[in-house]
Amino acid sequence: MSEKLQGYRGDARRLLEEAKATIGDLVRIVRGVETYEGILMPRYELADERHVVVKLRNGYNIGINVEGGVKIERLGEGAKPTFTTQPLPSEKRDLPTVAVISTGGTIASRVDYRTGAVRPALSAGDLLSVVPELSDIANIRTEILYSLLSENVHAPHWTGMAQTAAKFIQEGVDGVVICHGTDTMAYTAAALSFALENLPVPVVLVGSQRSSDRPSSDAPMNLSAVVRAAAALPIAGVLVGMHETTSDTNVSLHWGTKVRKCHTSRRDAFRSVNARPVARLKGDEVEVLREGFPRRDASRKVEVRAEFDENVALVKFYPGMRPEALGWYVKQGYRGLVLEGTGLGHVGTYLIDVVKEAVDRGLLVAMTSQCLWGRVNMNVYDTGMYLQRVGVIPLEDMLPETALVKMMWCFGQTKDRDEAAKLLTTNLAFEISERRVAGDVPP
Repeated sequence: MSEKLQGYRGDARRLLEEAKATIGDLVRIVRGVETYEGILMPRYELADERHVVVKLRNGYNIGINVEGGVKIERLGEGAKPTFTTQPLPSEKRDLPTVAVISTGGTIASRVDYRTGAVRPALSAGDLLSVVPELSDIANIRTEILYSLLSENVHAPHWTGMAQTAAKFIQEGVDGVVICHGTDTMAYTAAALSFALENLPVPVVLVGSQRSSDRPSSDAPMNLSAVVRAAAALPIAGVLVGMHETTSDTNVSLHWGTKVRKCHTSRRDAFRSVNARPVARLKGDEVEVLREGFPRRDASRKVEVRAEFDENVALVKFYPGMRPEALGWYVKQGYRGLVLEGTGLGHVGTYLIDVVKEAVDRGLLVAMTSQCLWGRVNMNVYDTGMYLQRVGVIPLEDMLPETALVKMMWCFGQTKDRDEAAKLLTTNLAFEISERRVAGDVPP
């Protein structure tokens, strides 16, 4: 769609074209006895066809319904939508250097309050315009790698992120931040946890639940906190940094293979599952909450093993699931299945034959649980024992999404099922927790 009338279609577009108006022009809109004058604003492409949006002189945007006889007149050329950034401060030799990679999502956008338009905001100047305090935390280097909604991010993008993060690390940065949409950020965190080996510095993924034009936005606080973590956290690994509570108090850092988005919209949507958060950031303070992870060590050389095979599926069992649903993956030539079973790791006994067929035909089949807390134990009930007998591999307390990503990664390293199975059950990136004792409660 033409940028000259971005987002407009139908009657609204026809009236604007007849007036020879384009985005940024000063227009007069007459509707009955009411007259409005302002700058013609862009709209998003899925907006309705009935409204024209203008910015009034007082700074407010209004939408005017064009149904029922509206006249639009172009008064002249106005200021076209532009974005300005503040001048970059000179580099401070006493500060660490942090690379910020944009992949898209709410946090990777900024709103121009004069035009109301949104665009990626990952130049260093844009970042400092939104969060100026970053210049006191680190020298910022940036790269816009992708501009994607997170549901469109998958294995090829994980590979690109791993390679780009490694490039910056090899150039000597003190940490890496990856801005990402929240919906699939946990999948990406798991993928990078396996793809980036021997990390010398932290790689921290960050998102936001509220856009930066809202007073309740969590973007500035999340971003400043994770830049500080990338610069100063003594732990090296892949982490996710997001609000700890709904209040603007702390940001929690979660280990990349043990984190899940648990709420659709709350600012504290992310939780560590079967584990505690790794660290907490409160203002200028970085508090380590868990030990046992690799320490920051600039002498280590990062290794990239970022090949993934997407011929793997995550299948959630449900009551009444038909055997053909599983059989479809066998017929399509998939290499492996991660089953998300009930409770301790079960599917209906009427599926055992098709599961056996999948294993017999060479698929790697592994079991996780639909339960948020706890681990699978397929030695308690007959169903679990039968599933193991036909070749299903239990995956302890590995999260289903982590298990899916790890199986993709395993088959990216080897096409041999037995070797892939060995990799899958080896605790490579703290994806399997130590067994909890009876009476433990979720963190």
